[in-house]
Amino acid sequence: MALQRQRIAIFGATGSIGQSALDVIRRHPEKLQIAVLAAGSNVNALADLCAEFRPKHAIIADVECLDALRDALHDRGLSDIEAHAGDQAHCDLAESSEVDTVVAAIVGAAGLASTLAAARAGKRILLANKESLVVAGELLMHAAHDGGATIIPVDSEHNAIFQCLPSEVDAKQLQRIILTASGGPFRGRPRDALKDITPAQAVKHPKWSMGPKISVDSATLMNKGLEVIEAHHLFAMSPDQIDVLVHPQSLVHSFVEFVDGSTMAQLGLPDMRTALAIGFSWPDRLTSGVGGLDLVKEGGKLEFEHPDLQAFPCLALAFESLRKGQTAPAILNAANEVAVDAFLNGNLSFLGISDVVEQTLLKMEVSPVESIAHLMDVDRESRNVAVNLLPH
Repeated sequence: MALQRQRIAIFGATGSIGQSALDVIRRHPEKLQIAVLAAGSNVNALADLCAEFRPKHAIIADVECLDALRDALHDRGLSDIEAHAGDQAHCDLAESSEVDTVVAAIVGAAGLASTLAAARAGKRILLANKESLVVAGELLMHAAHDGGATIIPVDSEHNAIFQCLPSEVDAKQLQRIILTASGGPFRGRPRDALKDITPAQAVKHPKWSMGPKISVDSATLMNKGLEVIEAHHLFAMSPDQIDVLVHPQSLVHSFVEFVDGSTMAQLGLPDMRTALAIGFSWPDRLTSGVGGLDLVKEGGKLEFEHPDLQAFPCLALAFESLRKGQTAPAILNAANEVAVDAFLNGNLSFLGISDVVEQTLLKMEVSPVESIAHLMDVDRESRNVAVNLLPH
């Protein structure tokens, strides 16, 4: 099947996922066309990307930066590009007939509204914003089903599972899925050895190049916990059917085990461009700029171990939240975002991240999910509780 030229919106264009997506798009200008570029507050970086890719629309999330964006576009001779600002602009363009595909790479719960808008509008969604599924998984999957949207996960683990599953699979054929984790920069250290970890140490991931928030989540194993919740929604698997194995080489991206004892795995170098290229082209494939895997060159061995939940309790907290269901994952996510931000700003210890998340879960009442507005209320209340738990 020939791939038609796609009109693409990249939400989070200046972040690590956005940059990887743009690198893939550069390689296939005849098939992939940028229609919308969006960034948080980095006006000059966004304007520079607009100069290269010439989208019809540019969005800056910070509404106070709109005039600066217009000026930056004008200074580069790009006054024909329409400048927008704020959450509603993301939603409007996610739904627009000018867009076929949305790369959802806004970090945190801030990306939820535009991802839902794209789902309702039936877009192809390259989902890198795991919080959309963690906070509102049932609502998002229902919106995608009702709107006819296609969700292709960009997380390497979920993308691996996506590739391993046949196009039509009966849930009764599946035994379990196994997500792999690198273990982060502190793998093998006991909890007592983590009390003096600095933000600079935590963001140095041994295998992946990622933004600071997701790098800290990887160091605490919360990132894997969020991925467990994400996998539950994407693949309709119960918590008892999802396992995690630490795999320091980061070459096996995940496994799918079937009831007949067969296990399928997807392997590749740790580079997000592979998953993004699959997202743009599936069921076809495009070159991504990532080379093939030479297992001998990569050390000739693949190691696996169980995660240490005493040293890294965030993963256990995520499983607990998934089993509770309802608003528990939204509470978990909100508390974690507050705690990680405090850690990165030097206001909380590394071990304090899991403590704040655990205490927030204990203080917040879990209730059935009623609507997005309800979830946003839960998100705000959870953040307030978490902030009050920070050292003063």
